[in-house]
Amino acid sequence: MAGTRLIQWLNLLVWALVVLKIEGANVSITIVEDAVAKGAVCLDGSPPAYHWDKGFGAGINNWLVHFEGGGWCNNVTLCLNRSETRLGSSKHMDKSANFTGILSRVQNYNPDFYNWNRIKIRYCDGASFTGDIEAVDPATNLHFRGARIWPAVIEDLLSKGMKDAKNAFLSGCSAGGLASILHCDSFRALIPSGAKVKCLSDAGYFINVNDISGARHIEEFYSQVVATHGSAKNLPSSCTSKIKPELCFFPQNVAHEIKTPIIFVNAAYDSWQIKNILVPTIVDPHGTWHYCRRNVKNCSDDQIQTMQGFRLDFLKALENAGNSSSKGLFIDSCYDHCQTELQETWLFDDSPLLAKTTIAKAVGDWYYDRRPFQKIDCPYPCNPTCHNLVTI
Repeated sequence: MAGTRLIQWLNLLVWALVVLKIEGANVSITIVEDAVAKGAVCLDGSPPAYHWDKGFGAGINNWLVHFEGGGWCNNVTLCLNRSETRLGSSKHMDKSANFTGILSRVQNYNPDFYNWNRIKIRYCDGASFTGDIEAVDPATNLHFRGARIWPAVIEDLLSKGMKDAKNAFLSGCSAGGLASILHCDSFRALIPSGAKVKCLSDAGYFINVNDISGARHIEEFYSQVVATHGSAKNLPSSCTSKIKPELCFFPQNVAHEIKTPIIFVNAAYDSWQIKNILVPTIVDPHGTWHYCRRNVKNCSDDQIQTMQGFRLDFLKALENAGNSSSKGLFIDSCYDHCQTELQETWLFDDSPLLAKTTIAKAVGDWYYDRRPFQKIDCPYPCNPTCHNLVTI
């Protein structure tokens, strides 16, 4: 009996150690107070913020800058609500952030970037760091200044050692993944010219397609985001000079112009896009898609066929990014959203594989030019390694 209990306690200890490693390190917040004088503030006028886990050893002059995600606000009412949360105010942000996945400091779980300076820029503007309106309505006190936050944070980091960067990597998840696309070339311009600079967009390749009713709900939504935040002047002029500014919020219309090497990590059945672009709640009043949207295993054959059509639309939109050898692709056939921040999907014992390669291995090989990576998975349900998202 005593021997059995000892084994149970040892198993519990091993499990606890594994969980601690997966959970990563808690990294304290840095408030960029100096940014306020530049008008670079969150929606509520509070200063922007980031978390910085300092590099060490051979990675001391390497910098990974990661944009936090969190959707967008497309009108004053929603932005006002957002300004009272961590997504619109540094006053409501947690004092520390848990760093896992691509931000982990554990070598076994992040072998290529574990000892870099790893920074997570907190998202508090609601427009992927593109807005810039000088006037502030005294009735709401809303500040649409996301485009000013971005260079203000980088300037702060440059003063703290990034000016000596040998390697620099801009990444982001979801709305942050869109930000890494829109700001990839400006990141290259802000970093010392001698540094190796690349970008990564995780679940940031949002596409402009019809929803199941035949309407383009997402196009109208993005149009409102751009108008509310005054984003047009901060979107690529090579795009806005040709088409409507709101269309330049879609990666399919700007990605081909990116000069800096970039890799796109995306689920072909991106769960956020399925829920909000393909089947937004407003076009499913009877809840026919309710259980399917929450768990792909609950989808009917007809619903799977509709999702297969979305995948084809996604791959067609992805073609617009071009086939330059400087671009990377890791497009798995999972039902998921954001795979680089979580240890389980970035690099773990049962992480998703594409061409027998984890996301961490593919991204590391691509960044360091060990080998190119441009792989697109076969259709669902062909990949048994997927971590398909299930929500309650």
